[in-house]
Amino acid sequence: MDTNKLQATAQAMVAKSKGVLAADESDSTIARRLRSINVESTEDNRRAWRQLLVTANGIGDYLSGVILFDETLRQSADSGRRFVDILNEAGVMPGIKVDKGARPLAGSPEETVTEGLDGLRERLEEYRELGARFTKWRAVITIGDDIPSGYCIDVNAHALARFAALSQEADLVPIVEPEVLMDGNHSIDHCFEVTEATLRRVFEELSRQRVSLEGMLLKPNMVLSGADAPHRAGPEAVAEATISCFKRTVPAAMPGIVFLSGGQNDDDATANLNAINRRIDAATPWQLSFSYGRGLQATPLKIWGGDPSQVAAAQEAYLHRARVTSAARDGVYTPDMEQVLAGA
Repeated sequence: MDTNKLQATAQAMVAKSKGVLAADESDSTIARRLRSINVESTEDNRRAWRQLLVTANGIGDYLSGVILFDETLRQSADSGRRFVDILNEAGVMPGIKVDKGARPLAGSPEETVTEGLDGLRERLEEYRELGARFTKWRAVITIGDDIPSGYCIDVNAHALARFAALSQEADLVPIVEPEVLMDGNHSIDHCFEVTEATLRRVFEELSRQRVSLEGMLLKPNMVLSGADAPHRAGPEAVAEATISCFKRTVPAAMPGIVFLSGGQNDDDATANLNAINRRIDAATPWQLSFSYGRGLQATPLKIWGGDPSQVAAAQEAYLHRARVTSAARDGVYTPDMEQVLAGA
């Protein structure tokens, strides 16, 4: 394990003004998104959509990395050039989702555990040879009646730490993603409690399994009200709760946090990230960036609609979302940028 290389990569991934695109949707997830625009989920259509994202001119100004799916890491553009090579030329690091998805948890089937540890060491070696620089593993924590259980948090924290240790062994920076879902009608205070408990266990396991904190990134949820809560907290309350929660639980040695958008719409994901970065002070030890999937892709996906003639328009919408999210990552976003940057 080359700790210096891992640290340098992790720090570069949270460079000022930059974040990470999550384009690592599983087969079922990308199929659902393509169906939403009446496009069949064939390999050609999946490749066409991801080619649109990878080849957008200027994306290196706003992105440090792109998380890819196994299929995408192996694909090439119409020109014959590998997606990995196109990203590297743009100054954007290729990464790879390595988990096999969440499955019902034995003994608590209303909860899930993420699978994929079997054979992971060998897959990581292959992914590194294919050009990946970092990895990602997602655990899912649901808030509901009498859940999450300590059992669910424990098994997912263990799997996240095992994944991270194996990734670093392969000289790949792990992005550790314990996502507390925003589904439900819970309050922001309840989300705070569950997020705090989850992060405490995750970092306990990371320490126990000898993961180098300096050579990894955390991809967590923001502390939010549930999507169906009657009175949802606004950006200032989200920022205060999120930073307070993370100062209690996240070690200062870790270089950065790349927030997931987690089902938020474009406006909320941008406004909340901006409020978080406006609130940081000298005592905030990490870079606070983004690793958005839907938050960067939803609008351009609708514009594209599977129509090759709409690629340029969809790429401009994608670049626009990247610009405003970059501004939010630096805490300088204002709503009027939506109009100003759209015409840039």
